[in-house]
Amino acid sequence: MTPALLFLFVLQAPPAATPAARAAATRPFAYRGFAPGMVYRDFAARARMIARGAGDSEQLTCQTMHTSAQVMDCGVNVRDPVDSARFYLSANVIEGRTSVIALVDSGVVALVKRRQDDLRVQLGAPQRRERSTWEWTRGRRFIRLSWRGGAGWRKISITLNDRDVMNRIRNYLPKPKPRRP
Repeated sequence: MTPALLFLFVLQAPPAATPAARAAATRPFAYRGFAPGMVYRDFAARARMIARGAGDSEQLTCQTMHTSAQVMDCGVNVRDPVDSARFYLSANVIEGRTSVIALVDSGVVALVKRRQDDLRVQLGAPQRRERSTWEWTRGRRFIRLSWRGGAGWRKISITLNDRDVMNRIRNYLPKPKPRRP
């Protein structure tokens, strides 16, 4: 390479990743064993395991869309065996993959701090912070922590989303009826 081309190549090269960015990139993009866009079979196995693991008699139930079995919503109350956290776990499944997985919990104000700390350990620093919302993004997938509440209590939601899977829902939306003249 000529010095001029080498200079241009150096100018166009992306900046070196920071150690924190490299560490975050090597971590699995998942939370509590669930990942955006995961295969339904894996989601169901994990959901059933944590529902049974805590001795609960809860059953994962799924309901298909009335016009297509390719779209379904599933849910179950669970207690995570790692820290005994209770939460409602739900998923929207399109063509055998999860488009959205939600973990919903409520409790005292300290619950938000515990989940923030837990997610930071798992995923690193959030890329986006807004009022009552943190988000981690990788490509077309994201994990979002949202919280709301009042004096002494909070409701939190951790949402795992795969935008590519979610976009497939348009294949199953009912066609608009033609207008009458």
